[in-house]
Amino acid sequence: MTDAMFKSQIANQLKNLRKSRGLSLDATAQLTGVSKAMLGQIERGESSPTIATLWKIASGLEASFSAFFANDPQLLSSERSFPDDLNMKIHTLFPYAADTGLEIFEITLLDHHQQMSSPHALGVIEYIHVLEGIMKVFFDEQWHELQQGEHIRFFSDQPHGYAAVTEKAVFQNIVAYPRRG
Repeated sequence: MTDAMFKSQIANQLKNLRKSRGLSLDATAQLTGVSKAMLGQIERGESSPTIATLWKIASGLEASFSAFFANDPQLLSSERSFPDDLNMKIHTLFPYAADTGLEIFEITLLDHHQQMSSPHALGVIEYIHVLEGIMKVFFDEQWHELQQGEHIRFFSDQPHGYAAVTEKAVFQNIVAYPRRG
C-alpha cells in the first residue's frame, strides 16, 4: 500500500467517525487534544498522523485504533510503519470486534525505539506478551522490564509507553475496551 492510499484511508475513516458522531472539527479537536488545523490536514489527506496522534484521535472519539483501517482488508493484513515512526511497525492481527471488545496487534520496535502514548479512553486495558528480545513497558509512572516469553497487564487510560532494550523487540499487544451500555 502506498503512502497516498494510507493517507486516503485514514482521511476517510476520520471523516466518517467524526460525522457519524455529529461532530465539527472544532468539537473533535476539543475531544481529542489534536488541533483543528491538524485534523483538517489529515481529513484532506495532506498529512499523515503519527501513531501517537492517531491514538489520541481514537481515544478522544472513543474508537478503537484499528477503526481507522476497518474498511481496507489489505491494510489490516499488512505490517504498517507510520512516516514519523519508522522504527515502530504495527501488524493488525485482529481488528476491533464489538462482541469481544478486543483488538490484537503484533508490534516491532527497531533500533532501541521508545514510543510513548497518551492515555486511552477510561477503562482500556493492555496486555503485552514479548515474542522476541527484551523491552520495557511504562505505566504507573515507572518502567517494567520484560524478557522474551514474559507478559504484563496494565490500565492504559494513563500515560504509558514501550521501549526496546535490545536492538529489536517484538510483542503482542492486546487492547481490551470496556463494554459500553
